[in-house]
Amino acid sequence: MTELLQRSAHQPVLYHEVIHALRPAQGGRYADCTLGAGGHAWGILQASTACELLGLEVDHQAYELARARLEVFCERAHLVQVSYETLGEQLKELGWQDLDGVLFDLGVSSMQLDTPQRGFSFLQDAPLDMRFDPRSLVSAADLVNNLTEAELTRILFSYGEEPRAKRIARQLVQARPIQTTFELAEIVARGIGQKRGPAARGQRSRNRVHPATRTFQALRIAVNRELEALENILPQAAAVLAPGGRLAVISFHSLEDRIVKQFIRLESRDCICPPHQPVCTCGHRASLLEITRHPLRPEAQEIHLNPRSRSARLRVAEKIGLS
Repeated sequence: MTELLQRSAHQPVLYHEVIHALRPAQGGRYADCTLGAGGHAWGILQASTACELLGLEVDHQAYELARARLEVFCERAHLVQVSYETLGEQLKELGWQDLDGVLFDLGVSSMQLDTPQRGFSFLQDAPLDMRFDPRSLVSAADLVNNLTEAELTRILFSYGEEPRAKRIARQLVQARPIQTTFELAEIVARGIGQKRGPAARGQRSRNRVHPATRTFQALRIAVNRELEALENILPQAAAVLAPGGRLAVISFHSLEDRIVKQFIRLESRDCICPPHQPVCTCGHRASLLEITRHPLRPEAQEIHLNPRSRSARLRVAEKIGLS
């Protein structure tokens, strides 16, 4: 545990930007819905000596690290090992009516990628798992070995934006059973004509991304229902914000960012009727003010210190009072 805590002690992605966006205030109540190892949560609690934070984390390993890191804040940190989809239920448990800030840091964490037995990465050979919550029933191996070719094609194309989805899906079906990350990576590389020997397994070339990158992303998203969960939680998060409260979302690929952008844009408009309709009949009223028209990106120094931050995008919106 001590070694993991030390490895996870670096500042999380866009740390200063998140704290600045959420503006922790005395007596404020905040939710970090993707607690991870507790880095952003620590910053929020440290920025205001009288605020409270609800931290949600489905991953047991990350939850234990966050609990150890945040114990210094005692009763101000309320941590629960659950999915962020239960946000409303957790607020009721605490007796909180609303929040002054909600944070989501989406995607897979460095800690998960760097723990071989979790099966998230092709950089080390491990069982093909990819579950954020080990209690979940379906793993990446289950999907790869049991879905039809058509179902695998849909997942790879929709969640990985893989242009060779059909070809890869056919190769996966023909190669079953597939049990490890190296097996999967090598089958994908071979299937699209990029032969990789033992020395190149799991390694990036100098000029291009590993050919299995999109496949791993797609399977991880499917295993953890990441996009469906995000679409479900954003309206709930906006609904529990107090007027003036902030919603901050960090995404790491275009699929997540598109969902966040479209949600904020929609909720920033008074009318969502079709453009050709002359009279508004929807009755929709704006509930959010878009703070970041364009997402905030990491500075060059942060990317140098943490190359995995290079794809991070932060979008922020503020709750407005409805008249």
